[in-house]
Amino acid sequence: MKYEKQKVDYSLYLVTDRALSLGRSNLEVIEAAVSGGVTLVQLREKEASTQEFYQEGFKIKDYLEAAHIPLIINDRIDIALALDADGVHLGQEDMPVDVARKILGPHKIIGVSAFTTDEAVAAESMGADYLGLSPIFFTTTKPELVAEIGMEGISSLKRAVKIPIVGIGSMNQSNAYEAVKMGLDGVAVVSAICSQEDPKAAAQALKEEVLRAKKEIR
Repeated sequence: MKYEKQKVDYSLYLVTDRALSLGRSNLEVIEAAVSGGVTLVQLREKEASTQEFYQEGFKIKDYLEAAHIPLIINDRIDIALALDADGVHLGQEDMPVDVARKILGPHKIIGVSAFTTDEAVAAESMGADYLGLSPIFFTTTKPELVAEIGMEGISSLKRAVKIPIVGIGSMNQSNAYEAVKMGLDGVAVVSAICSQEDPKAAAQALKEEVLRAKKEIR
């Protein structure tokens, strides 16, 4: 399914992690999370082989397409192309954004991880569609990143770039509201959904906090 990039809803962004999913498959977690209000899904398979990564994507692509939820592939442009996914999310050490854009074309979504204002500005200038800003708070998925950006850095970064910014870094029900109130366009979560006994209920609770914050800042 083709999405108008300007209309993508970044409110609640699920990043998968099978190691944190309590023995459940990606599809099980995604189905529950989408029914709870997730608006975007990133398939993240750091330990998988190319074949395994492709197979995981193949399993979830049809479901997400039917649910009208964009599928973003973490890092792997080849997997995104093979699946005709809606986009990719790139880290600072992955393929440059401008090169990725030439490969993927103008209509795919390209997100970029950013840890500083300079990285954010550079990503936007090269054609990124959104930024994943981290760590807003300390996160167990990247324990080496101990320096939090925190709420104070969000406002200045929003002034520096015009593309949407999604926060990641131990985002959960207790801090999603605060993060969005400070100007983030949404929150990206891993364990706050994947590691919960009831991913649907977890997604619903997170979505309520995000929407409450967005309503108050309109």
